[in-house]
Amino acid sequence: MAQKFRVVIVGGGIAGLALATRLGDSIGKSGRAEITLVDKSFAHVWKPMLHCFAAGTAANENDRISFLSQASRHHFEFWPGEISGMDRKAKTITLAQVIAPTGEVVLDERKLEYDALVLSIGSCANDFGTPGVAKHCLFIDNLVDASGFNDRFRTELLKAFGNNEQLDIAIVGGGATGTQLAAELHKALDLASLYSFGKKPPKLNITLLEAGPRILPAFPEAVSAAAQKELEAIGVSVKTSAMVSGADEKGFMLKDGTRIPATLRVWAAGVKAPEVTRKFGELKLSRSGQLEVRPTLQLVEDDSIFAMGDCAFIADKPVAPTAQAARQQAHHLARHLPAWINGRAVPPFKFSNKGAVVALGDYNGWGTFPGGKVFGGGWLRGISARMVHLMLYRQHQFEIYGPFRGMISCLVDWLDVFVRPSVRLD
Repeated sequence: MAQKFRVVIVGGGIAGLALATRLGDSIGKSGRAEITLVDKSFAHVWKPMLHCFAAGTAANENDRISFLSQASRHHFEFWPGEISGMDRKAKTITLAQVIAPTGEVVLDERKLEYDALVLSIGSCANDFGTPGVAKHCLFIDNLVDASGFNDRFRTELLKAFGNNEQLDIAIVGGGATGTQLAAELHKALDLASLYSFGKKPPKLNITLLEAGPRILPAFPEAVSAAAQKELEAIGVSVKTSAMVSGADEKGFMLKDGTRIPATLRVWAAGVKAPEVTRKFGELKLSRSGQLEVRPTLQLVEDDSIFAMGDCAFIADKPVAPTAQAARQQAHHLARHLPAWINGRAVPPFKFSNKGAVVALGDYNGWGTFPGGKVFGGGWLRGISARMVHLMLYRQHQFEIYGPFRGMISCLVDWLDVFVRPSVRLD
């Protein structure tokens, strides 16, 4: 029996899971190819919601999509593991050991063979080599990080509550992630206070540090100003032009000599590709470690390897590392990879900007159309932008689950409001 064509997709984020699902339903289901998805986690979450998991306001298991369940329903295989190396000549990738929290080796190092490899390993915050950041700061680059931060947040919140003390949190990075996290943490405390039996909740002191002249630099200045005003109204201290020079176990140091005390220190600044891209051999990388690809999303050096999403850099026409770009690239490859397997060329990818949206919890929200026109804010407190944010999430659920299961998912979310607390308490 002839060996099926093997497509290995590394990374189960927005792009990776969408591509695995679509290819599984087409060439996987028909038996034309064997589709394998690799990810270090066992569940997928919509990355623009990571700040909600970090704050504990999205604890519903329905917001996590099991890779194993998705694979069984959509005709692809799932392998847990984190890519640690690649042999382009042998057409294999190496997966690192899977180690339990107890230190036990669950799975040894393994190798996977491929005929076509798609790298969708996302991105992480960039500490720019700032002293102390790697050792003393928390990150929320993925679900594991977000869950770890939430554990620390709840622990420190309990200490502050029990000792009647203030909890100081400092977040570096005034982009969408840091800005939304600051608002979501305040929302979490507001919700938790509903379950405190009348006791006064601890004071939460959040400082948002941005090295540039304004927060949300990807949005128009009007949105930046309105967002800063909203954050300050709920008690967040916003400091712009605040360059961090170092971090320790007690807080951050700024270049002007100012010290920002913080029990919890979060780094959400900058974007770079995971360090593993530098272990793939002689591949052309961008300054931030992204894999350089042609407009077809194929590596400059290898036609059988594709890269998409935040880890890919199209030198001819760079695309910002956003969820919508990753999704469009996944759709492009899902449409053209089946024909490429049969010898046809993949056409160049063309990005279509649909605008952007930012939602500050339930407090406010704004969006921009491709032409730069702003919507949201105003007397409705940004309900239009927050609804767009929710609709984008529902669109993602429908794409992954399908129409019927997508509707059931929405119904379960709605019913869940009446059963579970609206913030994670345990």
